[in-house]
This record gives sequence, structure tokens and C-alpha cells, in this order.
Amino acid sequence: MAALRSGADGVRVERGFFGGLAALVSVVALAIGATGAGAAGSPARTIASANALESQVLAELNSVRREHGLVPLRLAPSLGAAADFHSRTMGRLGFFAHESRDGSDFSKRVERFYDSKGYGTWSVGENLLWASPEISAAEALKLWLKSPGHRQNILTPRWREIGVSIVTVQQAPGVYGGRTVTIITTDFGARS
Repeated sequence: MAALRSGADGVRVERGFFGGLAALVSVVALAIGATGAGAAGSPARTIASANALESQVLAELNSVRREHGLVPLRLAPSLGAAADFHSRTMGRLGFFAHESRDGSDFSKRVERFYDSKGYGTWSVGENLLWASPEISAAEALKLWLKSPGHRQNILTPRWREIGVSIVTVQQAPGVYGGRTVTIITTDFGARS
């Protein structure tokens, strides 16, 4: 695990492995000041705007992949369900980690939604980010691309599918310090 600093934003990057297949794991935790955007009582992102932002994140991510000669990712409802479950759980319980609240590896959580049975190969990766509700898709991608672990996940050639979840939680508990935050989870996958 390496700790990086970029201005006032704290960045933590982790990597993990599952079943001999690299499951690149990255985390970005953006520090939000106690005043200004993100303070308790800020309006939460609506469902429609969250869905629009999810589409924008996918479009930005696929644009970056195309620029690097990689195939664009297609949405997989099962990966979307895994990502949404994790974003909502983190927001409700006030933690920010790839590991589930019970400490189990993220790949176990994703596999409950994105089944590995019947496939010869199965691989998953995950990028997380939390920020003020004003975060845009372009800003999220810019932050991820500045981080080696996130960038590697985005540019991993084997990924074929993705699930994107964006939730905004008002007065989020725990590590979010009662702020209104937007949590983004992207779950990458490939199976054949």
C-alpha cells in the first residue's frame, strides 16, 4: 500500500489478487473541506442526475480506452448491481474500502452478482471515489488517471464489461464526517 499526496487531496491506492488473476484495486478518497461544497444539508443528486452522471462516466472512460486502442466497455447489469450495492452500503454505514464491511475481499462481493461458475476465466477490478456532490464525470476520470492504480484499471485490455454506480448521501456517517458526499464505484469484469 502506498500513500500519495496531491495538493489537499489524500489518495490511497491498494492492489489485490484473486484466484491467480490480477484484480487491480484502487481507492481515491478526496478530502473535502469542512466549509463549502459537501457540507451537511447540501442537496443530494437526484436519481435522474445520478443516472446521467453514470452514463457520462462510462462515456469518458470509454473515450480514454479508445484513445489507447482498447475496446470500449459495455454495461453489465450484474456488475452495476454489485457496484450499486457497495456504494449504498458504504454511504449508509460510513466506511470507504474495497473490502466489505465484514472484511471479506471485494471479489467475493462482486462474485455474488457477477457469477464465475461455468466460465474458464473470471477477473474483476474496482475503482472507488468519494467527493463533494459537484464532482463531474470529467473530474472523476482526471483524478483516476492521475493515480497509477486507477489508470491501470481503466486501461486494462482484458476488461470487457463494467458496472457504474453513483450515489449521493446526505449527512453521511463515519469517514465522511456528516458531509453530503457522492460515492462512485466502478466494477470492471471479464469472463469467458
